[in-house]
Amino acid sequence: MKATMSNIPKGYKQTEVGVIPEDWVVKPVSEAFQICNNLRLPISQKVREKMAGPYPYYGPTNIQGYINEYRVEGEYSLIGEDGDHFLKWRETSMTFLVNGKFNVNNHAHLIKGVDNLTSWFYYYFAHKDITQYLTRQGAGRYKLTKNTLTQIPCALPPTKAEQTAIAAALSDADAFISILEKLIAKKCNIKQGAMQELLTGKKRLPGFSGKWEVKKLGEIAIFFSGGTPSTSIASYYGGGIPWITSGDLNKGVIYEVDGRITNQGLENSSAKMIEENTLLIALYGATSGVTAISKIRAAINQAVLAIIPRTDNSTFLLFKLGYLKNWIIKTYTQGGQPNLSCDIIKSIEVTLPHITEQTAIAQILSDMDAEIEALEQKLNKYRQIKQGMMQELLTGKTRLV
Repeated sequence: MKATMSNIPKGYKQTEVGVIPEDWVVKPVSEAFQICNNLRLPISQKVREKMAGPYPYYGPTNIQGYINEYRVEGEYSLIGEDGDHFLKWRETSMTFLVNGKFNVNNHAHLIKGVDNLTSWFYYYFAHKDITQYLTRQGAGRYKLTKNTLTQIPCALPPTKAEQTAIAAALSDADAFISILEKLIAKKCNIKQGAMQELLTGKKRLPGFSGKWEVKKLGEIAIFFSGGTPSTSIASYYGGGIPWITSGDLNKGVIYEVDGRITNQGLENSSAKMIEENTLLIALYGATSGVTAISKIRAAINQAVLAIIPRTDNSTFLLFKLGYLKNWIIKTYTQGGQPNLSCDIIKSIEVTLPHITEQTAIAQILSDMDAEIEALEQKLNKYRQIKQGMMQELLTGKTRLV
């Protein structure tokens, strides 16, 4: 929203990019940076497969491979030329900052700073909404031409010293975020290894030695799915009953859902209630085979199957079925959208230790999940802090020099 003269702080001015300090300037990209697209190296994937090597080959949004030669050396910022990622500018960075020896295909622009820092372009445009400058290329695809890129305005601090201070502060935030991301990846790998060992009996916990039994899920649990109230009757929706659909199972542990139905909707449909701590598995479509535990009393639709063990540990079965998901999909579905059924789930054979060992294994894996979740919450917090820093520093609201 454009500021009025009355609410512009002293020492600031209104510009085409918003309110910035009076000593900052606004220049088009072509006047502030060099566009070095002459260094791009378009190579087909088939040819790249014969050129395996150590040098990264960048596309518009990621590294697409590694080859045995390089055309670019030094520090450059990259911004995509085409794709659908432009619409995700809030959550996805539009830019890369690359330093070293590398290559770029013809779907990304190379930017180099001369009078201004290369990293300033990287941070300034990382989460900038530039959709107004794009041209449409069919359904969901957009193009940022070089000619258009040259004309996009960019706010610039007056000195490299201020640019450097801002870039350094944001780089420190990036470094901390990167450390957390690597730590989370490491913890996830450790958990995956623990699942492979503990859920198969390859590694036994101290104090447990009994033989595991092979049983069909249909022998050890009760199963039922739900339904969907008629969408043409408004009074069936918006009530106080949480209504779980298959997409909600991606959460792993369900504490809340967006869907709500009324008692009338429940009574006049096949939707069924589940109690807290019920194990669920998705039956249809993209989420087929995904499992979750519901921590709330709720209703479920027809794409969600409730599994209620008679004596076994639900959390152990959650991890067990999650570990077996890819095998289940490969074994019991064929092509297209994978669809499971209650009968298929009942027929699946699983190896099970005694309930006490199940509980011990479930506790260890749950503790690992809790640690990973705490780290992910910390990561999200620091990403939000960095976003706030960018809003303050890249507009001059907060000055570092």
